[in-house]
Amino acid sequence: MALVFEEAKAKIVEFINSKAKMKSKFYFNDFTALFPEEKGRDVKKILTQMINEETLVFWSSGSTSMYGLHGAGKHADGED
Repeated sequence: MALVFEEAKAKIVEFINSKAKMKSKFYFNDFTALFPEEKGRDVKKILTQMINEETLVFWSSGSTSMYGLHGAGKHADGED
């Protein structure tokens, strides 16, 4: 089953908002768990589209990569 962008986007945003009190950044595997029937590559495409439209931001420490909602939590541009 191919992911429909708008449906997948809504599910991802809902997931992030449901966890917002605990954390603001999530691992790629957190999102693949939302879509167990889909290939990781397809989930990655959705996340990339969401980054391109600035719904999500990508954060990397060099060894760890995470995703979060744009403007939520602490991100690289605001860290000292």
